[in-house]
Amino acid sequence: MKTLYVKFIVITIGMMLISFILAFVISNIYYQQKLKPYNDDKNTKVALDIAAFAEAHPEISLTEYLKSITKVGYQIYLVDKDGNRTFFGDPFRDKSLPVSTQQDVLKGDIFHGMLHFPQETFVTGFFADELKNTIGVPLQHKGRSYALFIRPDIKFLFNEMHILFGWILVLAITLTIVMVLINTKYLVKPISNLTKATKSLANGDFNVELDSTRHDELGELSDSFSRMARKLAQMEDMRKEFISNISHDIQSPLSNIKGYTNLLENQSLSKEEREQYLSIINGEISRLSTLTKQLLLLASLDRNEDILRKNPFNVGAQIKELVRNHQWAINEKEIMLSYSLPDIEIVGDPSMLNTVWDNLLSNAMKYNRPNGTIDISIEKRGQSVYVTFDDTGIGMNNLELDRIFDRFYRADKARTRTIEGTGLGLSIVKTIIDLHSGHIQVSSKENEGTTFIVELPV
Repeated sequence: MKTLYVKFIVITIGMMLISFILAFVISNIYYQQKLKPYNDDKNTKVALDIAAFAEAHPEISLTEYLKSITKVGYQIYLVDKDGNRTFFGDPFRDKSLPVSTQQDVLKGDIFHGMLHFPQETFVTGFFADELKNTIGVPLQHKGRSYALFIRPDIKFLFNEMHILFGWILVLAITLTIVMVLINTKYLVKPISNLTKATKSLANGDFNVELDSTRHDELGELSDSFSRMARKLAQMEDMRKEFISNISHDIQSPLSNIKGYTNLLENQSLSKEEREQYLSIINGEISRLSTLTKQLLLLASLDRNEDILRKNPFNVGAQIKELVRNHQWAINEKEIMLSYSLPDIEIVGDPSMLNTVWDNLLSNAMKYNRPNGTIDISIEKRGQSVYVTFDDTGIGMNNLELDRIFDRFYRADKARTRTIEGTGLGLSIVKTIIDLHSGHIQVSSKENEGTTFIVELPV
């Protein structure tokens, strides 16, 4: 996977190279189509002016005159009809020139060597220091015929070519800017979509669609954002469900308390009825007290407060004591309980872990069936202790298993509405086990039972 940084570097360098090549090609076309004919025409006029001046002033020395011309930036080759050759200025790199060409100029023709110089892919032909890359014009001086061939000196050409190079630079920069703008739009578009999605989330709309097919940081960010949006939507549903459940779980006992309190105002009630109503009221108060204690415990756990007080203790003995405390309820439901609880010592918060065992045992009892069974076992493997609660209760399906640790979630209310509970117990269990750096596994089958396995470090 290419990182966004590497991708940006590669794309930018690629755009610069492409821009330079395009600018060079465009400049070359401009040179071949415009600058080359213009340069040929300009130098032809210069050559004709030189020849005309020499013809009009027979009194001057042709040699000295041509030497003065070279000082303003020209290379000159002069040949007469007898084949006598003279060079003025810097020497030509390639002095080959067809004799027929020289004869044609001596007869009065003009040689357009610059215009017809072989076309090259690049503009290097413009700098070719060759006799074939010159302008040839006939020249008459003191009754003698000459063929005059001239071309600008390379140093002089560099002064002229700065315009061409300037155009190359301007075109390269312009094309680079255009490509950068296009590429930036491509790069920024997903970020703009993320910005819109963020605003949608801020307005409470969690149904955001983002393109996560990119294989870079932006693709990962979009994918993570989509997962976050789905998680937030789930949390919002949980929040609404939380409010609904907490309202019901508080309102229901309060309504019962109020109803039975009103009944107690009836002076004609018998002692037995009054005691029964008071027992119900006390039960509802205990239910509210349990709910508030669990909420306070969850709030403390959520704040990651340093509430754990870890000490070495015998986890087997702790669970045995818990079983003894629940023995009356177990017998009342006619549940068969078996256990294998060897003395194993671990380091943890005894009070918090007792809450874990209490919740798991209470669930195994509440959701069990008459004459069902519960089996509790402890096993030490290496540096971990495994505590297992296995029951033959009503069980759960896969959808319910995915949510059993959600707060206030209770599996299939149609089956459990007659069973008291807040839906906070397993959420507390999971949080306490996580604080102990442990793990909890659940397996269950409908109408067969459920198994909880808690793994804790020794």
